[in-house]
Amino acid sequence: MSGMGGRDGAGEEPRGVPPRISIPPQRPPAEDTPHWADRTAAPPPGPGPSGPPGSTPHENTAHATMPNDPEAVAPPAAPTHKVLKSLLGAWALAACSGEETAAVEEHLTDCASCADEAVRLRDAVALLHPQDNLDLDPKLRSRVLTACLGRRPARIPVPGWAAPYDAETARLDALLRDIGEAEWRAPVRLKWFDGQRAVGRDSTVAAVIGHLTAVDSLLSAAFGLPDPLGPGAPAAPTDRTEAFWAMDRARPAGRAPGAVRSAWRDQAHALIRSVSFTGDEEPGPAVSYGAFELPLRDSFVERAFECWVHAGDIAEAVDYPYAPPAAGHLHHMIGLAVRLLPDAIAGRRRAGLAPPPRALVAAGSPGRTLHLEVEGSGGGHWYVPLDSPGALASPEGEVAHVALDGVEFCRLAAGHVPPQEAAAGQKGDREAIRDALFATASLSRL
Repeated sequence: MSGMGGRDGAGEEPRGVPPRISIPPQRPPAEDTPHWADRTAAPPPGPGPSGPPGSTPHENTAHATMPNDPEAVAPPAAPTHKVLKSLLGAWALAACSGEETAAVEEHLTDCASCADEAVRLRDAVALLHPQDNLDLDPKLRSRVLTACLGRRPARIPVPGWAAPYDAETARLDALLRDIGEAEWRAPVRLKWFDGQRAVGRDSTVAAVIGHLTAVDSLLSAAFGLPDPLGPGAPAAPTDRTEAFWAMDRARPAGRAPGAVRSAWRDQAHALIRSVSFTGDEEPGPAVSYGAFELPLRDSFVERAFECWVHAGDIAEAVDYPYAPPAAGHLHHMIGLAVRLLPDAIAGRRRAGLAPPPRALVAAGSPGRTLHLEVEGSGGGHWYVPLDSPGALASPEGEVAHVALDGVEFCRLAAGHVPPQEAAAGQKGDREAIRDALFATASLSRL
């Protein structure tokens, strides 16, 4: 009885009858070869070197893989100029394999036309997809923080005259959160102008924050907040700073240097909360700085200015990007410095550091005027009386005109730029201009 497929019952082909379907020989392993290589090159069917007649090359693999036979494996054919030219686009996009890239670049050293085409393709790729740095912009955080502080409305808003202090303490706090424990001991050079020359003092990041804590607490009395220096502490900023540093040195040696940040931050938050509940009205008396007093509004602006200046000192010491204040806040700081200029000029004259006024002008009377033009962010035009603090300044009495950049003017007022080196455009009475620049630098202190 025959079965299906014309086989015997045992499933074997009848003797002498060839199979109906021939099984193809096994394929060799895939090769990682460039696409220009001839993958189909093989000896034609026929008698092999050691195989029987009619055998295929695949049946004689032992001879084909002999390592000592130089004719066993033929090297791939070298790519032609046409093939290499077609690869230029992929090469420009860095999409070639290693072998293709090496072949193209070797070809470019010999073929001027392909080299010119490669340059044009690379330039086109650079325009379509420029190589961007994957690292984040170091100023990204400060820009985001500035945008958040400027746009997010507070449930209990801070008065406009206290907003610069709120913003600058928040920016400095963000800087302090980013630095490591070791960076709290980084050396910081504090600089100011003592009326005659530039002076400085070596400090650390932790000591600078202690200095801000000691002087900021002068505002605490207006809100009944405790003074970190205790009752009977001095009012002069330098004396308060020295007292705070002495207290800090007396603390246990194991105290973490960054612990001073908590005291400064908590005090700043308490001041901002207290002033927010007062509304736009100015509470309390003027703030005493020992040798002079400032209204509470001006004190908050002055503390914002010093916070920004010393934050810049810290940022420079730890290599941290730090931008100037917002334009509106910078305008408040410049305006305060300009209002203090007449008294600073008069003080230099009393100390014999400047020549006396050319004429005695009564309060409210017109006198000689300095036109101060501050350019850039937060700038504007101000008119400063030169003869006496109470004299009337007006464009009609202008005898000198000075122009400075806004940040440069603030650096001058902070004592970070010597007055004789200030990049100022000058016109008019040179003596009046010199007195004004030196008086601006004299506003600085430790």
